[in-house]
Amino acid sequence: MSVEHSAPGGHDRTGQAEAFDAIGASYDVAFPHKDGQLAAGRRLADELPPGSRVLDVGCGTGLPTARQLTEAGHTVLGVDLSAGMLELARANVPPPAAEFRRLDLAELRPTGEGRAAVGRFDGIVCFFALLMLPRKEIPSALRLLRSLLGPGGLLGLSMVEADLDDAAIPFLGHTIRVSGYLRDELRQVVRDAGFDIAHEESYTYAPASTTAPPEHQLFLHCRRG
Repeated sequence: MSVEHSAPGGHDRTGQAEAFDAIGASYDVAFPHKDGQLAAGRRLADELPPGSRVLDVGCGTGLPTARQLTEAGHTVLGVDLSAGMLELARANVPPPAAEFRRLDLAELRPTGEGRAAVGRFDGIVCFFALLMLPRKEIPSALRLLRSLLGPGGLLGLSMVEADLDDAAIPFLGHTIRVSGYLRDELRQVVRDAGFDIAHEESYTYAPASTTAPPEHQLFLHCRRG
């Protein structure tokens, strides 16, 4: 779920994409039980108007979210910086219902020319993708996502609850850099970016086939304010 590269004025995240290229299909092996993500994706899919256009930020392998949304009758554009993950996503969720592009979150624009001009969406899912950004970049990333939503558009957002800022951690045999918030601060950051939080759930999750300790996952169902 790598999304950040070298955003203007931001950190160079090339190593993040390379790590996820190497991780590839082992990601879904290590994280086979995605109950929270499935529930959040189902809530979004059910609340969107039929045939909605949805952006999947940090889409990874396309499983489970892009497939879940297309099976519900929606059209998905998935973006990620990991070429390896995108190759898997294209096989897991083939066209025409889904399209996948190698793009940096910070490059996305609702209008203009080029591949990064992605238009506007009825809904956005951003599951664990903002973890890959330093904290100073997360508010602007949320405001950018808001600009990509139509009026009243929906955002499904998840983060791991942690008091971290661009911290290096071991992950499936590689090192990645992650950030997080405690839940009260996360709620405030999301509201400050212009979203209303309609629903919240939390899950305690222990990855399979790894020695990583259990993590507390937060899922927020938001509407553009």
